[in-house]
Amino acid sequence: MAVNRRRFLKVAGLTALGVAGKPCVDLIAPGEALMASSAKHEAKAGGKRWAMVINLKACNEHKDCTKCMDACHQSHYVPDFGPDNKKDEVKWIWQEPFHHAFPNQDHRFVKDEIKAMPMLVLCNHCDNPPCVRVCPTQATFRREDGIVMMDYHRCIGCRYCVAACPYGSRSFNWRDPRPHIKKDLDPELPTFPTRSRGVVEKCNFCTEQLARGKMPVCVEACEAKALTFGDLEDAESDVRKLLAENYSIRRKPELGTNPEVYYIV
Repeated sequence: MAVNRRRFLKVAGLTALGVAGKPCVDLIAPGEALMASSAKHEAKAGGKRWAMVINLKACNEHKDCTKCMDACHQSHYVPDFGPDNKKDEVKWIWQEPFHHAFPNQDHRFVKDEIKAMPMLVLCNHCDNPPCVRVCPTQATFRREDGIVMMDYHRCIGCRYCVAACPYGSRSFNWRDPRPHIKKDLDPELPTFPTRSRGVVEKCNFCTEQLARGKMPVCVEACEAKALTFGDLEDAESDVRKLLAENYSIRRKPELGTNPEVYYIV
């Protein structure tokens, strides 16, 4: 019996190795369904390289406005744990002081009103994203149109991407976020999947909106028209025109990540 059992386990092991060899590679690559969905969204959106331009001068005219942040967090089911639970905070778009957002910029000749106002920050959807390189399961990946995506089902909560992101643009769900989601959502917005405890999340440039031919919800919600979104590869796009006509800066460009969120100062 011992010999038969040993032979059985040997044959079973070799069979499992042969059957599982190729799928083992597939497990660490984006699934066919995921990639098909991503490609479908890109085709509908029609963009080649999406980018955002934030006009700080226009934003400064509405200093206390939070409509872009509110719209983003409500439409993407971002939980609100309250002001007393900052350690559990999950954020897709938020505000930072100027010297935190741009620590290596020469601040001497920037207008005082700009330096005094909070900076709107989000995932920069870098052309060279370090978060993608360190993810062991490819739960975070970069689409051909430049958007850095998250597959929540593949995320194992290792937080390598959180450590690799130099912008602090990723949040980890330390506890179940679903009981802390506001339910007063716009019925016209597409349904976005809720997340679970133990996964990372971040801004996705509203791919669900782009797939419908619409702008990101933060852009639509901005009354100051301070947010502009478009295709960098299109010379006639609004983002290209703004960048050609105005001086802009990016967050930590010296790191070589090539962020695609630009700030007009």
